[in-house]
Amino acid sequence: MTTTLSPVTLKAVDGPGQPERTPALEDLYRGFEQELLVPLWTEIGDLMPTSPRPAARAHLWRWQNLLRLAERSGDLVPVGRGGERRAIALANPGLGGAPYATPTLWAAIQYLNPREDAPVHRHTQHAFRFVVEGEGVWTVVDGDPVAMRRGDFLLTPGWRFHGHHNQADQPMAWLDGLDIPFVHQVGSAFFELGPDEVSDRSTPARSRAERLWAHPGLRPVSQPGPTPSSPIAAYRWEHTHSALTEQLALEDEGHPGVVEPGHAAVRFSNPTSGGDVMPTIRAEMHRLRPGATTATRREVGSAVWQVFDGAGTVRVGEREWQVGRGDLVAVPSWVPLTITADARADSALDLFRFSDTPIFERLHADRVQVDDAPA
Repeated sequence: MTTTLSPVTLKAVDGPGQPERTPALEDLYRGFEQELLVPLWTEIGDLMPTSPRPAARAHLWRWQNLLRLAERSGDLVPVGRGGERRAIALANPGLGGAPYATPTLWAAIQYLNPREDAPVHRHTQHAFRFVVEGEGVWTVVDGDPVAMRRGDFLLTPGWRFHGHHNQADQPMAWLDGLDIPFVHQVGSAFFELGPDEVSDRSTPARSRAERLWAHPGLRPVSQPGPTPSSPIAAYRWEHTHSALTEQLALEDEGHPGVVEPGHAAVRFSNPTSGGDVMPTIRAEMHRLRPGATTATRREVGSAVWQVFDGAGTVRVGEREWQVGRGDLVAVPSWVPLTITADARADSALDLFRFSDTPIFERLHADRVQVDDAPA
């Protein structure tokens, strides 16, 4: 008779309310292991901690290091069927080597060589692109060509066919963000190949989705009710920049508008509902005046921040880094975060943030704590 090894391993523990270690108890635990059972009294400290204990760690990735390795990949790794994308994921050091920035969020640098195409496919994972530098690539989403330029935030909601083509003579790199870890964990992923090449190689300045939807406060009457994800294909930098500039100008004039002193912020939203751009991802842009410091903030759920411009200091828990353009920081659940813009800088500190907050809000599991609010 062959005995199958159980993946469950139980050990008696010491502490208040724990049973006495006896041979009978050990025999009981072997029975639990055989039937794949785990008693709560041995695990309660890990399963029900007094506050979140995320496995993910605060971590910094330097954009210049990522870009250097992506450029080398451009010489060595083809883009086509099999690999699909030259995308290099950030692996949080607390997650055992998994290609996840946090337990719910994927972040990667994607790199496309001059005149190169990435083939068409679709997946149930929601995705976006954020461009730190460069231009010349169009992402074609369900046949609609969308220009990618510095500062633009671009959407590829789940189950939309999409491919990319670089029409420039220079390579281009950008940030990809997806909810891959969350979808993988809950076992809901689907993937489907599309054509090897995009269906529309035109290069319009504005996509059809923008022409229909991207007019502030105006919704086309021809379109039906709320959609799960935003129909706006690209949120252009000129609009984001203007919104942040005006918030700080209003502060100078003594009017409300900023989050806190010297800190302007906008959230990218779905014009059909007023909610987040995608069901599982929240995206924002923040601007700090030189010398401004945020309140120390912690919240349930994780986030990734990327510096768009400027310089400053990011403190996450006990870790602190000087950051500059393109640098990425993972902020685990319930770990305190404070950001300070360099007081000596000539310009503000601009940061892009994406998080899994919509998931926790829908589960009514969200919680925020703000400490040490600046005067």
